Amino acid sequence: MLAIPAAVLLLLAFAADCTVLILRTVHMLQLNSYRPERYVGWMKSHRDELVKTYGWLLIAVMAVGAYLLAPTDWVIRVVCAALFIIHLILNWPPRAKKPLVFTARVRRLLITHGLLLLLVGGAVALTGFNRLGTAALFLWAALIPLATLLALMINAPLEAAINRHYIRDAQSRLASLPNLVVIGVTGSYGKTSTKNFLAALLSVKYNVLMTPESFNTTLGVVRTIRERLTPAHQVFIAEMGAKNVGDIREICELVHPRYGMITAIGEQHLETFRSLDNIVRTKFELADALPAGGLILLNTDNEAIRRRLQEPPSSRVVTYGLEQADYTAGALTVDSRGSSFTVTGPGGEQARFTTRLLGAHNIQNITGSIAMACSLGIPLQELIYPVKTLRPVEHRLQLLPNGYIDDAYNANPAGFRAALDVLAGFEGQRILVTPGMVELGERQEALNRELGGYAASRCDIAVLVGEKQAPPLKEGLLAAGFDEERLYVAPHLQDALNYINALPAEGPRTVLLENDLPDNF
Repeated sequence: MLAIPAAVLLLLAFAADCTVLILRTVHMLQLNSYRPERYVGWMKSHRDELVKTYGWLLIAVMAVGAYLLAPTDWVIRVVCAALFIIHLILNWPPRAKKPLVFTARVRRLLITHGLLLLLVGGAVALTGFNRLGTAALFLWAALIPLATLLALMINAPLEAAINRHYIRDAQSRLASLPNLVVIGVTGSYGKTSTKNFLAALLSVKYNVLMTPESFNTTLGVVRTIRERLTPAHQVFIAEMGAKNVGDIREICELVHPRYGMITAIGEQHLETFRSLDNIVRTKFELADALPAGGLILLNTDNEAIRRRLQEPPSSRVVTYGLEQADYTAGALTVDSRGSSFTVTGPGGEQARFTTRLLGAHNIQNITGSIAMACSLGIPLQELIYPVKTLRPVEHRLQLLPNGYIDDAYNANPAGFRAALDVLAGFEGQRILVTPGMVELGERQEALNRELGGYAASRCDIAVLVGEKQAPPLKEGLLAAGFDEERLYVAPHLQDALNYINALPAEGPRTVLLENDLPDNF
């Protein structure tokens, strides 16, 4: 009588524990863009965490298999069910910064996972829940990270077919709008802000659609086209992101841009790109994809772009920046209220602009957007008011009312330096809060050490978040002469904020929140 309820309890506890573990690994898979190589890299870099989470399940396997539990079967099942429930409670995932999004793809992946669970649970039930079968339940739970990889591989042919259908549909929709002006925006950093600025300026004259938020992959662009593009749109701005050579080319083959803008190129995503040369080549896939009569706008303040211009693309080139260019921003003044600058166009025409945005790099991005708007027939003078009303993109050097500068989205060395320059311009106590930079491959430690050294002269207090990330930043700060008593290493962001709130008041205070690592780091 007791055997059947005990068996059901064991299966329910097994399913519940596995569900929590599956949601965790599927979440990590989503954050790694469903790319198996990146997911495997996450497993390798989080080996200790995975052993802690799943390792004691293997101990339970050995315990069951070695007959260390009571000889009565129903007792074994109840004890094993209790182990699963305890494991579930101990490993309940913390609140995520970016929660798992239950997209159609995730739902399909969870269905496959569920079928695998049914297969394992059913096979164990058919064995009569002997000790070997019960041990198999613990073994499967311990192998959930690999089971997620298996589910991804099982679903791969279906996902490829679905993606092909969506891409063909998006191509068909674009083909039905032959007069649509398509603009591609890419760069190692600045592309999302520039896309937003450009959309705001072009809206003076055109009905504009842009890819929302950071929808900058091929499927993100496809989704925008299928869900938002209408015959009423005159301009489509596609942000183009990349983590591998060929990613930009793939998006260009979908949307066929006539205009393009490369905001800046620097060391980012080196884990996948491997070298700066590969990054340059990939970003210039946009310029290479433009037709002969197309137009590419280039930020020639950027050294990598200037070097690449020695081999000019076949399309027409217009340059912009704070130094000598076709569209040059000069007479720049910056304070806590924003920035003012004068843009000089190719014919010598000038206009004075003001904006609430902070940082020289934002002025570069606005100048590039002005250059593109002028190239599409909007006079310089008509852009003065739209520039004045530009709003900062969320989490990108966003000055908050409480004295915090939210640059949490930033994830590249050049952007980090630019944010530190902004912080240095404020009066009073200047506090840096950062976990440093990631996805920089073999250069990660060296670049973080350099950034620590750069930060030493631009902040009064440094709060480093995460004991794993902190050492190279700390080394760089101390090597540059930073006072160790004004340096604090916090285990997590909330502890960092608590530390700042407990600091004695020393007049005006500005806190730069520089980068916020996603949940898969």
